[in-house]
Amino acid sequence: MSDTRTSVLFVCLGNICRSPLAEGVFLHLAQQRGVNDRFDVDSCGTGGWHAGERPDPRSLAVAEKHGVSLPGHARKYAPGADNALDWLIPMDTSNRDDLIEGGAPRERVHLLRSFDPRLKDMPERSLDVPDPYYGAPGGFDEVYGMIHRACEGMLDALA
Repeated sequence: MSDTRTSVLFVCLGNICRSPLAEGVFLHLAQQRGVNDRFDVDSCGTGGWHAGERPDPRSLAVAEKHGVSLPGHARKYAPGADNALDWLIPMDTSNRDDLIEGGAPRERVHLLRSFDPRLKDMPERSLDVPDPYYGAPGGFDEVYGMIHRACEGMLDALA
């Protein structure tokens, strides 16, 4: 890694389930590897319905179960604010399309699960992290596993 800080923005729809979980997991893994001082990490949503709220209690619970803290409060993505960001990491293709349509530099936008080395030959649609908000009770655990594996791969790629 270089001596400069790398900025990472995780993006989902409402910024209360997937993207704060990704932010917390990435920071947790970076701290475990002793490289957390190399990153500026944040998260946001493409919609503003939950602005100012803490993460969903189910995201908080699954994070706590794994020793991960979730910082921050939900906020809406601000088009144009991405000019200074190194990496924009949407959770699914819909979030990615929203970022690009909003003017985000395409070369900086990468689906989170594209960093999971086990999925390198999978079709793009298979790389979505599903939104667990309305899903089954175990959905948050499943999403946590997807996010954890992809964040490990992302840290490997940035190292």
